[in-house]
Amino acid sequence: MMDHTVEIDADQLTFAPTFNVAVPFIDRHVSEGRGAKIAIRTNHGEDVSYAELVAGVNRAGNVLVSLGLERGDRVLMIVKDDPAFYFAFWGAIKAGFVPVPLNTLLRAKDYAFALEDSGAAALIWSPEYDEEVVPALAAVESGPTHLIQTEGDGATFRSMLADASTELDPVATTAMDDCFWLYSSGSTGNPKGAVHRHRDMVVTSQRYGVETLGALEEDVFFSAAKLFFAYGLGNAMTFPLWVGGTAILFDGRPDPTTVFDMIQRFRPTLYFGVPTLYAAQLAAYDQLNPDTSSVRMCVSAGEALPPDILKRWKERTDLDILDGIGSTELLHIFISNVADDIRPGATGRPVPGYQGRIVDESGNEVPPGTAGRLLMCGPSVAREYWNNPTKTKATMLGDDWIDTGDTYLLDEDGYFWYQGRSDDMMKVGGIWTSPFEIEAKLMEHPLVLEAAIVGRTDDSNLVKPAAMVVLTDSSAAGDDLEQELRTMCKKDLAPYKYPRWIEFVDELPKTATGKIQRFKLRK
Repeated sequence: MMDHTVEIDADQLTFAPTFNVAVPFIDRHVSEGRGAKIAIRTNHGEDVSYAELVAGVNRAGNVLVSLGLERGDRVLMIVKDDPAFYFAFWGAIKAGFVPVPLNTLLRAKDYAFALEDSGAAALIWSPEYDEEVVPALAAVESGPTHLIQTEGDGATFRSMLADASTELDPVATTAMDDCFWLYSSGSTGNPKGAVHRHRDMVVTSQRYGVETLGALEEDVFFSAAKLFFAYGLGNAMTFPLWVGGTAILFDGRPDPTTVFDMIQRFRPTLYFGVPTLYAAQLAAYDQLNPDTSSVRMCVSAGEALPPDILKRWKERTDLDILDGIGSTELLHIFISNVADDIRPGATGRPVPGYQGRIVDESGNEVPPGTAGRLLMCGPSVAREYWNNPTKTKATMLGDDWIDTGDTYLLDEDGYFWYQGRSDDMMKVGGIWTSPFEIEAKLMEHPLVLEAAIVGRTDDSNLVKPAAMVVLTDSSAAGDDLEQELRTMCKKDLAPYKYPRWIEFVDELPKTATGKIQRFKLRK
């Protein structure tokens, strides 16, 4: 095989002995005649062709080399969704360094932890995040040697790019070498650095992007989910680069108005969102009256998609939503519905190349229809959690198997059904109960925008479901609506599942990926 190539068949991907993933994702496009095609478009009107992308990546790699970094050094990135993200990320990989994108919504204490935990040699950040980045740097004893803002006054990343060479040979790595890290959300403690290899982006882009989603070179990709975490990294960067498509980048905060505006302005064919955003878009649909005619397929992940949102989205837009589950540790979606086989409420079947098992607390496989812990196997599993052997041992089980921490059941037809995070499950009347099932029922009510269920003890010290509900119209809150919601749940769910308490709230706490942080509600 030629260096930096991969052979694709139904059973496995075979990588050349020398394989730097920047070559198939970046370098090959010019030689394949795609140099003049637009690779990236931004909400600020900046278009980047594939030829300009190759030059920018090479310049960025040379900038990092000029700093004296050693092979394997980490380069932290707190960078908005912008071409500079592409340049820094792929330039580091091509030059033999390890990019580590961080959540741009974190606070100074979280950045201080990552600065110390990673032992990074360099930090590149957008000046918009100075308010949190600067105090984080002041709080650490030994931070990165090289501190570079993307733009502004003085020697910035963009000014350094302008002076760097556009020629750069890829460092000779292998498919199993460390390539980049992604820190988990840290929703229940400090974030964990998942160490990914050169093979992993190829696997997810081919097995999910191409073989499950059906991504094509003609596609225009728009992701409301940001580049800094796994879901957005695939949607807005690796999938379009793998097929030679066009990515639309938006550096602002996604809400119904901005997202619909981006869809109307840039005419994407593939749109990626999260359930809470789809719910908000539906609530604003009549007011905004958006044009979504360019979109051929929508995707949802982050949390399970309630069937009622899928139903109403289809009625309003005539578009399907492919629901799926992914994770930082597996890099992207590993169980999914597909275009011609969508089961409302089900996560779907494993993506090609992945396997799933449902096990009990002793690790024994359970029969169909029984809820248990979801274990997954696939060739994009992170190698380890950096500097965390205890959590690595508990999660990465060997031979590309991983404990996802999610509770699922598998039906007789081979479809996986989400029951909740294992920590979120509750026993009501001695029976394990899924918060998601109750949440989905509540969201069928036209006044309910979002809902979260947690366990709460009653006067007898027994656990019962409690509901926190966000309404489309807060003025509708009251005893009558509370009773209406409770009656609806009693009618359509098993009797013990109805929420004993219903509290109307303005918003629910969420991670940057849109996942509801039920542990905060339990407190």
